[in-house]
Amino acid sequence: MEAFLLYALGGGLFTWGLTALGAASVFLAKEPSRKLLDGMLGFAAGVMLAASVFSLLLPGMEMAEAQGMVPWIPAVVGFLLGGGLLRLIDRFLPHVHLGPKDVPEGLKALWRRTTLLILAVTLHNFPEGLAVGVAFGAAGLDPTGAATLGGAIALAVGIGLQNMPEGLAVAWPLRRAGMPAAKAWFYGQLSAIVEPVGAVLGALLVIQMMDLLPYLMALAAGAMVFVIVEEVIPESQAEGNGDISTFGVMTGFALMMALDVALG
Repeated sequence: MEAFLLYALGGGLFTWGLTALGAASVFLAKEPSRKLLDGMLGFAAGVMLAASVFSLLLPGMEMAEAQGMVPWIPAVVGFLLGGGLLRLIDRFLPHVHLGPKDVPEGLKALWRRTTLLILAVTLHNFPEGLAVGVAFGAAGLDPTGAATLGGAIALAVGIGLQNMPEGLAVAWPLRRAGMPAAKAWFYGQLSAIVEPVGAVLGALLVIQMMDLLPYLMALAAGAMVFVIVEEVIPESQAEGNGDISTFGVMTGFALMMALDVALG
């Protein structure tokens, strides 16, 4: 297997592992406060937003320019396609989002709320894994040098950091509903098991469609931004902790920006 495929798999396993670590908080005696959770979700949104810009969109535009393209065209087209793809999946896949407004969305299905919740977070996590794989694939194959291994590592670290509150946010509602801690942890970590799969798939897509790499990077960014705006930020502000959430967004964005510059 090519080295960058192994790197992509490793990056996906790392992000999954931090989700499992966040979900493991159910073994603690006390649930973290809602203010802390909202701050962490805001932080997660900031990390994802910065990763979309600095690790995917900007390198993709540099790559497009080096290939003789008009740099903004692949960025705009891929970005909107990524958001549109997530909207289609969101429209048809039965799921229920985290938070007080737990009305099932997508096509009607006689599935348990636990299953619908896990599907929602899986829908959230897959584009993150895809983004990690595309970043590592681009670092391994891009002849222009716009995409770097350091940038891909920064993306994986950033997504891993923002996965910790997601694992917590899935596992604790199940724990509160009376599920045993071990089972709540299992379902919490299960929601991110698609990330290693998405990472390998993203790297393989890069191999097959090198000429479309700027579009693929923008597509991954668009998918992540859709999740940020449609789910993460609204959930982080649903309980009236808007200031804490907003500061979390800014802190996460600044940290991910610094990571990308330092490692890229």
